[in-house]
Amino acid sequence: MSQLEEVEGLVLSVRKHRERDYLVKLFTDRYGKLMFFVRGTKNPNFKLRSAIQPFARASFIADIRSEGLSFIRDAKNVQSYTSVQTDIFKTAYATYIAQLADAALEDRKADPLLFEQLLTGMDRFEEDFDPEIIMNIFEIRFFRYFGVMPEFRGCVFCGLTDGPFDYSSRHHGLLCPKHFHEDERRLHASPKAIHFIRLFSVVSFDKINTISLKQETKTEIQRVIDILYDELVGLNLKSKRFIKKMHQWENLLKREED
Repeated sequence: MSQLEEVEGLVLSVRKHRERDYLVKLFTDRYGKLMFFVRGTKNPNFKLRSAIQPFARASFIADIRSEGLSFIRDAKNVQSYTSVQTDIFKTAYATYIAQLADAALEDRKADPLLFEQLLTGMDRFEEDFDPEIIMNIFEIRFFRYFGVMPEFRGCVFCGLTDGPFDYSSRHHGLLCPKHFHEDERRLHASPKAIHFIRLFSVVSFDKINTISLKQETKTEIQRVIDILYDELVGLNLKSKRFIKKMHQWENLLKREED
């Protein structure tokens, strides 16, 4: 059974299928994540070319199937995130977030709030907000979708919500100084990094323009998040490995300039 209707969607990925066709994965406002089949992309007059580029958003006229592949028939109000599509660094961060969404979300499960957050995240990339902060916010938010959200609200023992904290893998959450003894192998992370990880778990994207971090703090935040992903999620995405290599390139260039 199928129905032709209009849906808002963000292109998560595009994969070539045979010679002339593509498989396009969209995250939509009303149907969640769906795979679409697009025919005839080699035609010189192919009208959907801009709409099915990675990270494009549009109103798609689609044949939505209850099972199997759906079909894109037309698109309007196409918005291409030009700098995200052309800047290798922004492309890397956006690709990683899209792959995280693909891994974390079930097919055909609507999540209008996350849909809006993904669109806002792409807007912030385009507006030259700090891409590492945007990436970290999504990494932390996706813990919930993987079903492994740590306790970031306060100390897992006494519930204290103010002051310095450290993270305990053993207890799957934060420890206040009075309870550091409960886990000798706690991460010994910097209190500042833990503070911002807690902030990123709840902050609105409208507020991130007020956040400015030193590289030292960003590096520590990423260290903690990477440890948590290794322990709790176990993903080894190619896009994340590329981002790590990208940072190595940046460090080499900085050393050469010095």
